[in-house]
Amino acid sequence: MVERARIVLACLEGKEIQQVAHERGVSIPTVSKWRRRFAQHGIAGLRDRPRPGKPATYGAAFRDRVLALLEQSPPKGLSHWDGPAVAAALGASVHAVWRVLRKEGIYLQRLRTWCVSTDPEFAPKAADVIGLYLNPPLNALVLSVDEKPSIQAIQRPSGYVETDNGAVVRAMKSTYKRNGTLNLFAALEIASGHVHAQTTEQKKREDFRRFLDAIIADLPVDKEIHVILDNYCTHKRNDDWLAKYAGRVQFHFTPTSASWLNQIEIWFGLLTRKSLRGASFANKDQLRLAIEAFVSRTNENPKPFHWRKREVKGSQLRNTIVNLCN
Repeated sequence: MVERARIVLACLEGKEIQQVAHERGVSIPTVSKWRRRFAQHGIAGLRDRPRPGKPATYGAAFRDRVLALLEQSPPKGLSHWDGPAVAAALGASVHAVWRVLRKEGIYLQRLRTWCVSTDPEFAPKAADVIGLYLNPPLNALVLSVDEKPSIQAIQRPSGYVETDNGAVVRAMKSTYKRNGTLNLFAALEIASGHVHAQTTEQKKREDFRRFLDAIIADLPVDKEIHVILDNYCTHKRNDDWLAKYAGRVQFHFTPTSASWLNQIEIWFGLLTRKSLRGASFANKDQLRLAIEAFVSRTNENPKPFHWRKREVKGSQLRNTIVNLCN
């Protein structure tokens, strides 16, 4: 394509066909051919035309057979289709099957989870929560609150090993020892990114209330507090506790099956990846100190999370549900 483009550019400069052929080191008929094709069809004329050849062994019909088979139940003993199973069912080459799957962007071994909320009040609840993120009330504190239950104090040696190909990777011993569990209550100030946290042995409603009491005690009495929560049982039936604060504290519940609306879940993910995963704790006290150290590290330079969830249009939602049904 580059050579053909240079031939055409030389012709457009007004050079003779013989001169272009000499400069480009090609024959005169070659220059004439691409000059004529460009004059007739433009840039598209510089592309190769379809050529006769051996018919494709695996063409469009084979593609349709592969896609149709994936909509059927896999053979007995298999939970899902894979390349060899599809090839065996169609009596075809497994490489041909893989070529079709790659071309169609289908990855049979990749796994994703989904959760479609069935809350009839999804729209107003989601709008209430997102409104607190994007336009919080003046002279008010918005807290994203939840608990991370049953964090295991796992004791397991780890280090670095060299693999067969010379790469150095992190490694952990396959066996481990459990040394108890802790529960973590956490509250994220969405405006500043500051995190309040408390570890407990249990996660009862009384523990939840004491955690919020400790936060509220450090705040000015004239400051409203809006708490974003999920629908866990300890978060419900707290009317008597809310009455103690005479409307100063308001609970905002996320829709059911919509934990992604609670920003504290993002911080829990950071805690797991950066401080808990791959660590070794000989007892619960070491686990508690590790959690407290991560909280302190977060609060040294807190940064709020910016709500950037992309808009989900109705057509996209319908397409997603159709794909899940298939």
